[in-house]
Amino acid sequence: MPLSPTELAALRQDYSERGLRRGELDADPIVQFNRWLHEAAEKQLVEPNAMVLSTVDDAGQPWSRTVLLKICDPRGFVFFTNYAGAKGHHLDANPRAALTFWWGALERQVNISGTVTKVSREESDAYFHARPVTSQLGAWASEQSSVVTGREFLEERFRAAAEKFEGVEVPLPDFWGGYLLRPATIEFWQGRRSRLHDRLRYTRQADDGLWLVERLSP
Repeated sequence: MPLSPTELAALRQDYSERGLRRGELDADPIVQFNRWLHEAAEKQLVEPNAMVLSTVDDAGQPWSRTVLLKICDPRGFVFFTNYAGAKGHHLDANPRAALTFWWGALERQVNISGTVTKVSREESDAYFHARPVTSQLGAWASEQSSVVTGREFLEERFRAAAEKFEGVEVPLPDFWGGYLLRPATIEFWQGRRSRLHDRLRYTRQADDGLWLVERLSP
């Protein structure tokens, strides 16, 4: 039974876990992000590195999907995917994107925007061969975002890939690799009572590359 508009409107939670003050933040938003990610992992949340990636296609239509963060270092945020899939085509046309992390048990959200570039083949190869072999074969089996006739088609392609690479190292496909999002803004959101949430946004300054931190109204 679907929820009625009245029932949907009544769904709310008054956040009270903690607050977020300017003095608590690290000067480097990547350091601050890794601190929050570590706390989410310690809380044993399911896939704390899951993030919503939003891109825009060449017609201006936004698209969102959940992917997994695999590297977070001073450069920014790295994820891996099939370059020939929909998000790859979007990023070819418009190499800008946004990321959202939601850690409900901590009443926290992080929103990130920036520009996206491919990582080196060496970095993609290192990550690809750190994956389970079944995941490597899955990359070869899937023509990501293409229409398929059914589940059996995918399973047959997986079997074909397994036979082709039996007894040898599975090579990195030319169509598969990583993307790096270099952040221009990173906003840390902490839920508070009465919807007076804490929002603190870092913005990279064009002149010196340093970060400006501002509090936003909720």
